Amino acid sequence: MDDLSEKISMTYTPEHLQALREALASGEHRVTYEGKSIEYRSVADLKAAIAEVEATIARESGAPKSRQIRVATSKAL
Repeated sequence: MDDLSEKISMTYTPEHLQALREALASGEHRVTYEGKSIEYRSVADLKAAIAEVEATIARESGAPKSRQIRVATSKAL
């Protein structure tokens, strides 16, 4: 199996998500999980990884896609 196939077929776990969240909370950019270490270039990359893992876990569990609606109002003077 080549590297691309391995990445595509990777199954994320809640433990992997927790490791990413702990790295973000501690200010680290390196995450070690199941003997593998990944260093993210920025906080934005780490947040993107967290979002990807959350979405993948939700999709695999059959959970409906979460939707967020933000409403901003102001009074005209």
